[in-house]
Amino acid sequence: MSWFTKRRLSFIVIIALLAVVFVKSALTGSITVTPFELIQGLLTGTNDDVAIIKDLRFPRILIAVFAGAALSVAGVLLQAVMRNPLADPGIIGVSAGASFMSILLIAVFPTLFFFVPLFAFLGGALAFLLVYSLSWKSGLDPLRMILIGIAVNALFTGLSQAIGFSGGGLTQSMSQVTTSTLTMKKWSDVDVIVLYGSAGIILSFFVYKWCNYLALEDKTSKSLGVNVNLARFVIALIAVLLASVATAVAGMFAFVGLLVPHIGRTLVGNDHKVLIPFSALAGALLILLADTLGRVLIAPNEIPASIIVAVIGGPFLIFLLRKSDRIYGY
Repeated sequence: MSWFTKRRLSFIVIIALLAVVFVKSALTGSITVTPFELIQGLLTGTNDDVAIIKDLRFPRILIAVFAGAALSVAGVLLQAVMRNPLADPGIIGVSAGASFMSILLIAVFPTLFFFVPLFAFLGGALAFLLVYSLSWKSGLDPLRMILIGIAVNALFTGLSQAIGFSGGGLTQSMSQVTTSTLTMKKWSDVDVIVLYGSAGIILSFFVYKWCNYLALEDKTSKSLGVNVNLARFVIALIAVLLASVATAVAGMFAFVGLLVPHIGRTLVGNDHKVLIPFSALAGALLILLADTLGRVLIAPNEIPASIIVAVIGGPFLIFLLRKSDRIYGY
């Protein structure tokens, strides 16, 4: 099988799987309808069960899709910026920083809840700047960057927990920021993640050439006319935007941005022109599948989607690392 055929087949399979899981997720749960009843109810508005599915199930499905796509693309971009296959919004503290600033806003100015995505972006950017600046010592060292990222992640996680345990009803009001359970999401949440998530993903398509250049040594990239510092800054901003809005709306997922890019490099290669859209689709599939399984495995109780991701992703990533010598691409 040629490399081009493998890429095309990978896209066809991932799109088909995403479509199947999307439909299955919409039809499965405490309320079940047939595909015909769902379509008819959406068109006519006369089916009460379909109305409930539209208001409660569709928002969480769409949020799962966009959160998975956003986190996966953020992982691809951060790995390009840091030239480190272990870079991930969760591991290096970007998600924790976004979560902390969201919680801080809720704690201090609860009436400004509408500005949570903006504060999440500021928190994610602050965490990334800390990791990047503290890791710089006559150049970037991948191992030092990951270790400092883990420390920054622990710092912001601890600060978030400290605010959460300050008492009162704050803990409950912060649950949608700190957890990865997509229950009771609203269409207003969908509007936020679709707007900012789509903007970030579209912008990522315009910087794929920079991502490819950053895989080279800085001297080589500069000799090709690339402004390396500007490229890193712009790509990092897009990654922080994607990770922050996903964290603000869907909660903490600390594994998606690490797992999905590895799968993508194995299936479609290291060219970011192909890797970015594939990772978006694969990430959407992963989170949607995890959320659907979390809803139905022990119904009527639910398992948070992040737990399902960890259970599925951990062994799968180990398998990929042992079987492939082309995962990193750096």
